[in-house]
Amino acid sequence: MTYVTPIWRTLYGFYGWLVFILCAALALLVTVLVPNAPLRHRLVAGATKAIFVLGGVPADIRGLENLPEDNAVVVANHASYVDGFLLKGYLPSRFSFVIKGEMRKIPVVHFLLRRSGSKFVERHVQSGSSRDARQIVKAAQEGDSLAFFPEGTFIKEPGIGRFRAGAFVSAIRGEVPVVPIAISGTREMLPAGRLWPWPVRPRVLVLPPILPEDPAFDNHKMLAETARQHILAVIDEPDLCKVPGENSNGD
Repeated sequence: MTYVTPIWRTLYGFYGWLVFILCAALALLVTVLVPNAPLRHRLVAGATKAIFVLGGVPADIRGLENLPEDNAVVVANHASYVDGFLLKGYLPSRFSFVIKGEMRKIPVVHFLLRRSGSKFVERHVQSGSSRDARQIVKAAQEGDSLAFFPEGTFIKEPGIGRFRAGAFVSAIRGEVPVVPIAISGTREMLPAGRLWPWPVRPRVLVLPPILPEDPAFDNHKMLAETARQHILAVIDEPDLCKVPGENSNGD
């Protein structure tokens, strides 16, 4: 039996893409015209948040009081294309997102991300990867607040995979708290393999920070697993690292 998408979902898909295109155009205009970086970052965050508000799916965000007033490293699970937009719109604009280096190959997207404060990490070329990793660590040491999706990518099936080391090495070297963030709902809104958005309200839960004096800061692997377990404890998705034969978000 062939599944037929309800007409209201089709109409919402058109509307959702229209809202996204208009807000993205506004964000691009801001990145070109506004010279002041802090103001530019705030305006881009506002345009990004408008995607969800105008799209009729404003995020249910809780726990913002857990974000330290000083710099920090936030780490979130990754489930959908929209996760980056979600956190860009709802986290304070001082957070710089660390994004895979492949985005450098898309000129307009690279320009928009770079001008809105994002940083890039090469994943496949060793020399570039080492250089970018050093720059990220330096940024943390100099007081930047950073946001990572430490799984590196996302897959269609629910679950949380292995966390890569970069975010946690940066936190340890910079001696800054790690704040786990649990995202849910975005996989249903726009999962891997589908380009048609559905009207699902995303949920963001900011968890208490893991502080530098916590024993988890003894090494980056322990810190990564502690943050991952904190997210798993509050989200209704399986631990892919415990599924036999599952290659959990390696690339």
